[in-house]
Amino acid sequence: MAPKGFHSLERMEMHHESLWNEAVAFTRAKSPASFEQWFSGVQYDGMTDGVVCLRARDEFVREWVDQHFLPTLVDYLRSQTGWSVQIAWSVGGELERPVASSLGEAVASGMRVRNFVANGTHAVRTDDAVSALAPVEDESPVSRRAVTAKVTPPPLEGLNPKYTFANFVVGPSNQLAHAAAIGAAGGGGPRHNPLFLCGGTGLGKTHLVHAVAHRIRAERPQSRILYVSAEKFVNEFVQSLQENRMSEFRSRYRERCDLLLVDDIQFLASKTQTQEEFFHAFNALHLADKQIIVTSDKYPQQLERMEERLVSRFSWGLVADIQGPELETRVAILRKKAQMEQIELADEVVLYLAQTIRSNVRELEGTLIRLAAKSSLLGRLIDLDFARQELAATTSPRPNEAGVDDIQRVVCHHFKLRTSDLLSKDRHKSIAFARHVAMYLCKQRLKCSFPELGRAFGNRDHTTVMSAVRKVEHLRTTDPEVRAHLEAIERKLGTD
Repeated sequence: MAPKGFHSLERMEMHHESLWNEAVAFTRAKSPASFEQWFSGVQYDGMTDGVVCLRARDEFVREWVDQHFLPTLVDYLRSQTGWSVQIAWSVGGELERPVASSLGEAVASGMRVRNFVANGTHAVRTDDAVSALAPVEDESPVSRRAVTAKVTPPPLEGLNPKYTFANFVVGPSNQLAHAAAIGAAGGGGPRHNPLFLCGGTGLGKTHLVHAVAHRIRAERPQSRILYVSAEKFVNEFVQSLQENRMSEFRSRYRERCDLLLVDDIQFLASKTQTQEEFFHAFNALHLADKQIIVTSDKYPQQLERMEERLVSRFSWGLVADIQGPELETRVAILRKKAQMEQIELADEVVLYLAQTIRSNVRELEGTLIRLAAKSSLLGRLIDLDFARQELAATTSPRPNEAGVDDIQRVVCHHFKLRTSDLLSKDRHKSIAFARHVAMYLCKQRLKCSFPELGRAFGNRDHTTVMSAVRKVEHLRTTDPEVRAHLEAIERKLGTD
């Protein structure tokens, strides 16, 4: 007999391929000749958790297909599944199954897979063709041996089953972190080791960490994955010391581990002995090329009371920050959450919630769940009036809270400039400095996303705003004159 869960996994894989084949046929129909030309240099390597893995013959093919064909293909997949579909590219290598050359067979295969999924039968592959066979009970000895080769691993402790790549909404504020997590999970793109994810509370760091674990567990079930919070690491270390089991502890984290995921690494601050132990575990895993991913609420250089040698190692790979989601991403997050929880939500309510709650994803999703529970209790629809009423009752407004316009006006008054100067393309040193200060204060006080601030400051790119905020953050701690300017402006704005 096949292991429990195998046939459902097999059925899912067949279903994914069927969806891909349908999307390919839909996209090809719009421009068959052009499609055949370009997709002869592209290979489909599978789909997991809404992430489609493609291989391109070279970078030129990847760029052309990415620009001219993928929007249609991805939109089709999203419309059929409701997933946050992403593409993970790899470039180079031999293409054994180019998409264009196997299209006719793929369409037929897709039809058979549909029957396979609907009828609950199992299937085997012969020369990339799929043929529906008898029900599971009548499987042949050959197929039985193939089936028993796959084993469904036990679930990992502490992982949220909903935290997958398919359920992660990607936007400009988290795009780099998402792409890096895909790479760390082996889904295409460069793999950075270590991967250091940083950002405020409730922005998606833990979601990405869990998604990496789920992906690797699904594709490589034999992998030894350790997911712990830094607090749990400390507790295990202390307990091992007390119980004289340090050799077992060290073996667990240095030898019996292929992937180490540590949440909230800032918790190790000031814990000298634990930092020493983590340092040696880190070195052992990194030397063996085992993937390490850590999360923090601060950049490595901002971690106080953390040993310099650890801070240095956190920066060896990639430091990817996650900022507060911009309006469009908040809207997409709400729609995704409402779909997952089967909550009916009008577009005007989605927009109102996204405009009102800007701090983090967790608060956004929590508000939606609270509204759904209250509406069910009272037997009311979640319309705009109901949403406004509930948010007014549960949210404590901060009196005299300044907006972007207010901050821009106070900064201009302080530096004796006009508001139009801040929004202009003028790069004069005094104007650029005032602009950077205003961006920094808006980010700190209003928790606006970088893209939103870019639009508020003359439609600048979000990376420009990000650079300005980081520059002022650094100057505040190193330059007394800059600190004095900021304190004077903050006094005029009043405390939060």
